[in-house]
Amino acid sequence: MNFFSLFKRKLIYKFKQKISIDNDKIKITSLDELFNFYGSDKADFFKVNNTKGHGFSKFYSQHLEYLKNKEIYVLEIGSYAGASAAAFSKYFPKSKIFCLDINISNFKYFSKKIKVFGVDIRNEKENLKILSNIFSEYNINFFDIIIDDGSHDLSDMLLSFKFFFQYLKKKGTYVIEDYLHPNYYQRNRDINEILMDKFIQNLKNKKLFKSKIITEKDQIYLMKYIKSIYCYKGNLKDSDIAFIKKI
Repeated sequence: MNFFSLFKRKLIYKFKQKISIDNDKIKITSLDELFNFYGSDKADFFKVNNTKGHGFSKFYSQHLEYLKNKEIYVLEIGSYAGASAAAFSKYFPKSKIFCLDINISNFKYFSKKIKVFGVDIRNEKENLKILSNIFSEYNINFFDIIIDDGSHDLSDMLLSFKFFFQYLKKKGTYVIEDYLHPNYYQRNRDINEILMDKFIQNLKNKKLFKSKIITEKDQIYLMKYIKSIYCYKGNLKDSDIAFIKKI
C-alpha cells in the first residue's frame, strides 16, 4: 500500500458522515445481540436475513465477560466498517477501542470511545508511531485485549502476532479470528511459512519450529509468556478463532 492510497483513504474517512453511537438508547447487554444490532459478522445468527454469522460471540463472552465492567483498552487490527468496535464499546462500557485498518474509508461509526488509525500493519515504523501516541495520550503501556481480524493472510497474522503480542498486558488476551484461512484458501497462503494451526500447536507444546518470520528468540519469548491457548470452531466452514492468554 503506497502513501498516496493511504492518504486518500484517510481523507475520505475524515470527511465522511458517520453514525454517532454515543447516544444510542439501547438496552442490550448480550454481546451477540450487540453484534447483531451493529451488523458484525461475529454474531451467531442474523434474523433479519435468516443467515448464520461466524458465531464467535459466545467464545468472546466466555473468555472476556469478566472484563465487562472494568476500565480496559482494546486494540483491534482490521476493523472494516467498525461494527464490532461499536459492539465492544457498548459491551465494555468503560473501554477505549483503538482500530487499525489499511482502509478506514469503510468505517461508518463514530464514538468518543473509539479511535481509528489508517495504517498498513506491515509498516513497523508507523505502528510504533501510532502506539507511542496512544500510550502517551492515555498514560498506558499495554492493551488488555488485542484482536486480529485483519487480512487473514498468513504473513500478516504471523507478523502481527510477533509485533503486537509484546504490547499485551499481563493476563491479557490476544485473539486471532479466521486463523485457518491459509489452510482453506490459497490466496491467504501468501508465503511459504508455518501455517497458523501448526504455529499454535508448537507454541502449546513449547516446541521450537522453523520460520523465517518468527525467529528462535521470538519463539522462546512467546513460549515463556503464553499461559494458555484455546481454539474453537464457529458456525461456518471457515470460521475458526483462537484465544491466547498471556501470563
